Amino acid sequence: MANGSRQAAWEFFGAELKRRREDAGFSQSVLGTRVFVSGGYIGQFEQAIRKPQLDVAQRIDAALQTDGFFERMCRKLIDDKRYADYFAAVVQLEALATRICEFAPTLIPGLLQTAEYARAVTIAANPFVTDEYVEEKVTARLERARILKDATRPEYWVVLHENVLYIPVGGSAVMAQQLDRVAALMRERQVLVMVLPYDAGAHACMSGDLRLMEFEDAPPTAYTETEYSGTLLDEPAVVKRAQRTYDLLRGAALSPEASLALVESAAEDYRRCTSTT
Repeated sequence: MANGSRQAAWEFFGAELKRRREDAGFSQSVLGTRVFVSGGYIGQFEQAIRKPQLDVAQRIDAALQTDGFFERMCRKLIDDKRYADYFAAVVQLEALATRICEFAPTLIPGLLQTAEYARAVTIAANPFVTDEYVEEKVTARLERARILKDATRPEYWVVLHENVLYIPVGGSAVMAQQLDRVAALMRERQVLVMVLPYDAGAHACMSGDLRLMEFEDAPPTAYTETEYSGTLLDEPAVVKRAQRTYDLLRGAALSPEASLALVESAAEDYRRCTSTT
C-alpha cells in the first residue's frame, strides 16, 4: 500500500472510530478510560495523528462492540513487511516525535546507518535470503532516516557504547564510511552523539537497546528491544524509569567533543587498515 493510500486509510479509521464512539454515547475521555489510554490519545487516533497499537484496537472493539472491525483494519494497515511486526508502530512514532533519545550497545542506530552498513547487518542476520529482500530492508532503513533531513526533524540524542566503534561490520572500508557519516552529522549538529567508553564498566542499561520518544501533544514513550522482539511502553511510571536510565547513561558517557574525537579516530584507524590491504 502506498504511503498516501495508507494515510487515507488511517484517516478513515479515525473517522469511523469517532462515528462509532459517538453512536455509543462515549466521550473521548470515557472511551480512553475503557481502553486504558488517555482521552487525548483517542482524539489523536480520530485525527490520524497517532496510530493505535494492535492491543488498543482490540480493546476499542470490545468497548464499542464492533465485532473486531478495528482490529482487522489495524492489522491490515500495520502489515508492512519491511519491518518486524513489533517495530512497525515505532516507525510510525518516529515520524511524529519532537525528540528521540537512543542507546545503542552493539550497532550504529538505524537512523544513522549508511546503505553499506545496513546491507552488511541485514545479510549477517539473513544469510540465505535473496538480493531483493536485502535491498528492500536497506531501502526501508534509509527511508526512515529521512526524518533527520526534514525542517521539523526531531532532536536526536544517541549514546553509543564504544563497542559499536570497533565491531567491523562489513569490513574496514564500510566502517570508515559509516563512522565518517556519524562524525559529519555530529559536526553539522544534526545529531548529538556521546560515546559510553569501555572504562565506564557496568552501566544503567546492561540489558540492551533503549529508545525514548517525546511528542508535541502526547505523552512520551519508551521502546526496548531484544534480538527477536520489541516492547513499546507508555505507562508513565515505566517511562519515567526509562528516562532516568538514559540520564545515567549520559552521565557516564564522554562529552560530545571527546566523543567526536573518538569517532573520527576510529574512522581513521579503519582507513589505515583499508590502505594496507
